Amino acid sequence: MMEVIDSEVEQSRFRLRIWVVAAVVLLAFCLLVWRLLVLQVVRHEDLAERAESNRTAVVPIVPNRGQILDRNGVVLATNYAAYTLEITRSKVKDLEATIDELATLVEITPRDRRKFKRLVDDSKNFESLPIRTRLSDEEVAHFAAQRYRFPGVDIKARLFRSYPLEETASHVIGYIGRINQREKEALEDSENAANYRGTEVIGKLGIEQSYEQDLHGLTGWEQLETSAGGYAVRKLGSRAATPGDSLVLSLDIRLQRMIEQLYGNRRGALVAIDPRNGEVLAMVSRPAFDLNLFVDGIDQESWAQLNESIDRPMLNRALRGTYPPGSTYKPFMALGALERGARRTDSITQDNGSWTFGGHTFRSGHPNGPVDLHRAIVKSSNVYFYQLANDMGVDAMHDFMKPLGFGQITGLDVRGEVRGVLPSQEWKRNTYKRPEQKKWYAGETISLGIGQGYNNFTLLQLAHATATLANSGVKHQPHLGLGKIDALTRRYQQLAQPAGIDLGYKPQNVEAVRRAVAAVTVDGTARGIFAGAPYTSAGKTGTAQAVSVGQKDKYNAAKLTEYQRDHSLYMAYAPADKPTIALALIVENAGFGAAAAGPIARRVFDYWLLGQYPSEEDIASVRSGQARLPMGQPRRANDIAVPADSVSVEGLPRKALPDPFPAAAPVDGGARPAAAAQKPLIPAAAAVGWIPED
Repeated sequence: MMEVIDSEVEQSRFRLRIWVVAAVVLLAFCLLVWRLLVLQVVRHEDLAERAESNRTAVVPIVPNRGQILDRNGVVLATNYAAYTLEITRSKVKDLEATIDELATLVEITPRDRRKFKRLVDDSKNFESLPIRTRLSDEEVAHFAAQRYRFPGVDIKARLFRSYPLEETASHVIGYIGRINQREKEALEDSENAANYRGTEVIGKLGIEQSYEQDLHGLTGWEQLETSAGGYAVRKLGSRAATPGDSLVLSLDIRLQRMIEQLYGNRRGALVAIDPRNGEVLAMVSRPAFDLNLFVDGIDQESWAQLNESIDRPMLNRALRGTYPPGSTYKPFMALGALERGARRTDSITQDNGSWTFGGHTFRSGHPNGPVDLHRAIVKSSNVYFYQLANDMGVDAMHDFMKPLGFGQITGLDVRGEVRGVLPSQEWKRNTYKRPEQKKWYAGETISLGIGQGYNNFTLLQLAHATATLANSGVKHQPHLGLGKIDALTRRYQQLAQPAGIDLGYKPQNVEAVRRAVAAVTVDGTARGIFAGAPYTSAGKTGTAQAVSVGQKDKYNAAKLTEYQRDHSLYMAYAPADKPTIALALIVENAGFGAAAAGPIARRVFDYWLLGQYPSEEDIASVRSGQARLPMGQPRRANDIAVPADSVSVEGLPRKALPDPFPAAAPVDGGARPAAAAQKPLIPAAAAVGWIPED
């Protein structure tokens, strides 16, 4: 009986084991089926793509970068082809030994090796990478004769960026450089990540940076079938790259170069704008730098020279340099006084040469007697504007100047603008930390009226405000981009710009100020500069302190170092009745506005309105700060060659410069007299004594 029971128990255990084993097998089979379902159905597309990527590789084709042109089609940035020595790693057995052998044929510097190593770290082994760029013809010949010794090494032609005019308009054009880690991360997080595969460089400054997307173009690709060892077997497909569009700037590069020549080695900035539409005609920052230094990566020595120079050539003084505007601020103060009801045009202020407020005497240079608004601008009366500032108050001045663009970002289509300082009580509370520093004192308001004190603006802001005054209170956003040339169709298309904004000034108030600044060039501080000019202009000289002078001290430039001397400023527009150009400029540490800045403005207007280019003698005179009226025989601006290629673009709006020597009436039916063709418009005898300001 016990044996029967034991047998049944054994059978029961055996059946249990069978069921357990069956359950395990069934579970394993279910897991296998589930896994197959995931692999074959759920993740089919992803895994198929991975398998395909193991078998194929997509190689990007970098597009040609678009050109940069001036308003007349002169090429400012372009590309040129040069030979490079390139290595395909997958075809080279010993990379280091190969490079060492190549160095016996062509020069390969440690810098070349470091650059190649960076490329290797960021690329695939079947890509062709340059170990040396811009080979000479002799180096190409040396390698070609020994090419059989170097499998996987070849000579190729690549495009490099070139700036034909070197340092001309360098701060505006900008340059390209190798993509750094920060830029790489930003690109990876953007929608343009795929378009920058294979691209090594990107716009770093100026137009090259601000219009990067237009200039870069669309990256193409080649799909290659690869072996297990990474060798390319055959091409499966491709899409050609689309070159970047060419960009046309509003700059007149001949005018730009002329202004830079007039500055010479002096420091400063000038911005010229067409007040009718906001087009920037010239944007000068001196000193400048050669853009070609950055094409293939700047060397350490050149970078140290630029970065450590006391003259700061890398600083874009037009956009990032901030200065007190000095007396160039007075026309805007006068307009504010009329608009705010602080003065009438016939309100009289007694100018005795100084004004005392709160126990402090504010000097004015020399007495002007009784002055109204017109005479205060023409004679640059400090006393008039001291009292006006006190009557208006800092916040009223701030609120009026802000819409004019002072202390504001103008919206120029180049990155890097700084705001400067347009003071107010709120600004001071937010700027300083200690309670006694946060308080606004009444005496701080006085010097603001003559463009000193906390006032600090860019030359772009001053030129922008001048253009708005010239345009009777209608403000246009300044811009450098004029249009684009499509890379495929070669058609020119003008860039859309925002409409002008009418600031709502009363016409009689604007006209009163315009009459006064026009009189400055006839009866005021600029009369010795514009005497005999065959056009009318309006302007205001300015002298701004670089360092403060004590109340009991007298300014003496001879006792100061060069970098402590006053700045020379000028704001102007012409013709006075229907302006087509407005400008503001500064010559750093050059003294009175009429001495250094004003003569440059005269030559700019002569170029733009008369088609004249100054003589070499005159350029040298302006550079030395000794110029008043133009000297020597001016040249035809159209005859001055620009050392760069030009592109003919249909529909490009060019400005035809006038003939500086219009044909004289025939004498007795004869031809134009030879003397008339050579006679200067401004005879030397027309010189008028120079009257310094303030």
